[in-house]
Amino acid sequence: MPRTAPTARQRRLGTELRKMREHAGMNVAQAAQQLGVDRTRISNTEAGRFGVSEERVRALAAIYSCGDTAYIDALVDMALERVQGWWEEYHGKLPAGALDLAELEHHAVSLRSMQPMHIPGLLQTEDYAKAVFSTAVPDLTAVELRRRLSHRLRRRDVLDRDDAPECTFLVHEAALRMQFGGAKVARGQLGHLLEASERDNVAVRVIPFSAGGFPGAGASVLYAAGPVPQLDTVQLDVATGVALVDAETLVTNYWQVLERTQGLSLSPEDTRDFVRAIAEQL
Repeated sequence: MPRTAPTARQRRLGTELRKMREHAGMNVAQAAQQLGVDRTRISNTEAGRFGVSEERVRALAAIYSCGDTAYIDALVDMALERVQGWWEEYHGKLPAGALDLAELEHHAVSLRSMQPMHIPGLLQTEDYAKAVFSTAVPDLTAVELRRRLSHRLRRRDVLDRDDAPECTFLVHEAALRMQFGGAKVARGQLGHLLEASERDNVAVRVIPFSAGGFPGAGASVLYAAGPVPQLDTVQLDVATGVALVDAETLVTNYWQVLERTQGLSLSPEDTRDFVRAIAEQL
């Protein structure tokens, strides 16, 4: 039976198979003939509506003359995933983008984000997150607020895994000075940020006002590295929720934006001193 609502990761696997076919210069009809299936099978697989076996992935790679074994193995791993993630508990209860984000973070090898106005979600305290959600328009109901808060806090568990991703968080000074929830909540958040910055897999780097302008200054960007570069993904916060970007040129551009911005940021050690100084002013 075809999937009625494939996840972002299932759609991504289909997208990669489509890219592989297109790089081989084949159309859908040619691929279907080579594989010995109906062309709708190829179309549905590439749309993420049908699952695909390891054998089918490797057969398609052979038909498309793809010799990148690391890339093929990574696609096979995606195809073999059968266990639902914890975020599926929120299916139909939160926007699909929230689930896509949790899934993206869960599978990332490393994460690098840039936040101009908020503390990164993975580093937010419960009080701070609640204060941020309380600014939503239209107002969230009590149930909606509780669900979003629960989901936000569960996302943080990715940092505690044995195979936790390496994370770099670029945070603008404006985000440190925004007092969501008031001074007490802000002090607690900055204290939590300092504690998180001591983790082996976490680097927090502040972009001070004195750094001036920087590329992408108005956007929140999350770069999630996959097991191979072809599976890197960029997540953007947009007015309608979450947008995932996987087009190679755009992904490369966002990598360069983050590289340049990180070059303007303070070192992790200087960042801790900077955060402490702001906390003392509250």
